[in-house]
Amino acid sequence: MRWLAQQLQQLASKGLRRQLRPLPCSGPHVTYKGRRLLNLASNDYLGLSTDPRLVTAAREALERWGVGTGAARLVVGNRPVHEALEAALADLKEAEAALVFPSGYATNVGVLSALAGPRDQIFADALNHASLNDGARLSRASFRYYRHRDLEQLQRLLEGPGPRPGGRRFIVTDAIFSMDGTLAPLNELVVLAERYDALLVVDDAHGTGIVGPEGRGTAHYLGVASRIPLQIATLSKALGVQGGAAIGSALLIDYLLHRARAFIYSTGLAPVLAAAALEAVRIIRTEEGERRRRQQQRLVARLKAGLEAQGYIVRHEAPAPMLAVLVGTPEAAMQLATYLEAQGVLVGAIRPPTVPPGTSRIRLAPMATHTDEDIEAALAAFPRAEVWAHHAD
Repeated sequence: MRWLAQQLQQLASKGLRRQLRPLPCSGPHVTYKGRRLLNLASNDYLGLSTDPRLVTAAREALERWGVGTGAARLVVGNRPVHEALEAALADLKEAEAALVFPSGYATNVGVLSALAGPRDQIFADALNHASLNDGARLSRASFRYYRHRDLEQLQRLLEGPGPRPGGRRFIVTDAIFSMDGTLAPLNELVVLAERYDALLVVDDAHGTGIVGPEGRGTAHYLGVASRIPLQIATLSKALGVQGGAAIGSALLIDYLLHRARAFIYSTGLAPVLAAAALEAVRIIRTEEGERRRRQQQRLVARLKAGLEAQGYIVRHEAPAPMLAVLVGTPEAAMQLATYLEAQGVLVGAIRPPTVPPGTSRIRLAPMATHTDEDIEAALAAFPRAEVWAHHAD
């Protein structure tokens, strides 16, 4: 097994070695090695993962249905709470039906490998999440990337040779690119999909719950939800739980029920998680949910303005709930993350293969449960960009 040690050493030499860290929770502050840290590394945008109402819903489900389902949902693993959650998600997205998977990754892999096949073509944004790419490859369809948000290149690809006889075309994109804090051009993608008879699949993992009216998501924010046949949502970001869902027409969801292997051959989502997610969907659609969204987005804007004033290059487009501070090399990202942790701020150092080489970054995501004082503390922890560049050299 020497080759494994050598491979790991090579990763370490490039600043790409990872490690797990035991943290007590994903709240606005966490304790690590006896130190209290400001947590800006989470996807828990609305701060619901530790909300007492979700905990209560999970506890009641635990007492009613136990810990796990004991089987795949098509066997004996289906519970009423699964169907209630799917109905709530479909209503949130103003769609006919939804199908809940054990994770967002499983959803994307399951959906694309079920819908597409060897005769088909898939055109995907180059910065899509890995789960979309893996699902596309598993489908065995002809798989082509187009440059990030490059509509002209996508149109040229669509104007090229079509799929094999009997085949279909798919355009696949994230709605919000979570490592850049930017939005997909959904309005233009809808037009291209309709013009070239392609099925548009939109993964709204980072928009569901935090973007748009009542947290309905990015497609509703941009006014094109009714023209997108299939959306993917996750329960693990703004909803604060775990799991994923495919959302679309009743016909499409029924097809996935029969063909999505990641659903068919997986044990059903734990009832405690389904119940907590159902409560989260209820909360995000209330006035309180709207207040939390406004607070989170206000904190993002303040953090962005402060970092730009300190000389940093920041990627972000409102209303994305995260932003990225570009630093270049993996080593620089790790050095800055380590420095910030020493100052009491926990951040994500994002490196290849998650992002392209030369674009390593610090990813920051305030939570609705953070305060103005928290954001000022984070800004104070960052050295000015030119000072940090000199220090890093």
